[in-house]
Amino acid sequence: MEEMRSFGYICPACGKAVLHSRSVFALNAAAARMECECGKEALTAETDGLRFRLQVPCGVCGGHHQAECAADAVLRGRGIGLACPEKQELCCYIGEDAEVRRAMEGLALRVAKEKASPDEAFTDNVIMYEVLSELKDIAGRGGISCACGSHRYTMQVRRGAVDITCADCGGRLRIPAATDSDLDDLCCRMTLTIPGK
Repeated sequence: MEEMRSFGYICPACGKAVLHSRSVFALNAAAARMECECGKEALTAETDGLRFRLQVPCGVCGGHHQAECAADAVLRGRGIGLACPEKQELCCYIGEDAEVRRAMEGLALRVAKEKASPDEAFTDNVIMYEVLSELKDIAGRGGISCACGSHRYTMQVRRGAVDITCADCGGRLRIPAATDSDLDDLCCRMTLTIPGK
């Protein structure tokens, strides 16, 4: 059976989650265009064999982004996420179908919540409160450290995430805090390690 890869993004024109699958063979053979059913936006992917150049419609900020990824990352493995450079949130997923579908459910929910309540301080106040409480517990038992060896850090609370930054090397770890699955992911972690710089 042919190996398939899935692509997911939120259409900035109509706000719907867009999911397309292509075979690895087709992706290697020719440029791919993955259109939203509204017909106004499309993700494009083309390769030179070593790298993929992607044009990504972004439902997070409403704009468009260009990305370059290693062909291996696009064609193999569980998958990759591409981030919106303006909002620093993932806006596109590529990989195994089940992984992309799961990630897209979370993304669609997050984008819908942001659009529905622009005057709220957080994407979801209850989830943010729970995430902060969980982070406080992890910090209380000395569970937050940096790969550089430091245990000193600062926290910045954003609309749908908490950024933990190492006070020594400046490495940063983003903890998503907008959906139930964000909270579930955090609850099963005893420690957090900031990737060092």
